[in-house]
Amino acid sequence: MEQQLTENQIYKNIKGADIEGRDRIFEGCTFSNCDFSYADLSQITFINCSMDTCNLSLAKLINTGFQEVEFRDCKFTGVNFSTSNNFSFAVSFTKCILDYTIFQKKRLKSTVFEDCSLIESDFSEADLTNAIFRNCDLNRTIFDRTILKGADLSSASNFNIDPENNTMAKAKFSSHALSGLLIKYNLIIE
Repeated sequence: MEQQLTENQIYKNIKGADIEGRDRIFEGCTFSNCDFSYADLSQITFINCSMDTCNLSLAKLINTGFQEVEFRDCKFTGVNFSTSNNFSFAVSFTKCILDYTIFQKKRLKSTVFEDCSLIESDFSEADLTNAIFRNCDLNRTIFDRTILKGADLSSASNFNIDPENNTMAKAKFSSHALSGLLIKYNLIIE
């Protein structure tokens, strides 16, 4: 099947059904105020695209490609990024709601999460080398066998990360949040 390429288009206020379809490629496109909740975006590739104020909650992302995609003010509740295509996966998130999202085994090197909510998300076995969590809420987020080398969590809050179960060399934390690294020891830190 031949891939359908769409370049440099601006989409506003569209629904998932408007772009669904296997083997579609969107390059240099902008999506604004779009509702892709529950949409099947499987096998669609987004290259150098931006999404602003879009809802992708519970969208299906099987083999979906995200190459240099910027998300701003978007909602991703319950999205499973671990099923998306790993080839050239590169994204950034600003002021997004990523609660209950799954990034298991995802390569997220140098990914920027800025002013995001990541409540009860799952980064098990993900590679977050040099990732930045700037002003992010990581309440009940899972870090299990996660690579956090050089990651910056110095302004992140509410995290619970076991240093014995994760690779954390040169990761950055603020001194007031160090209790999130010691939670398993049931210490009282004042």
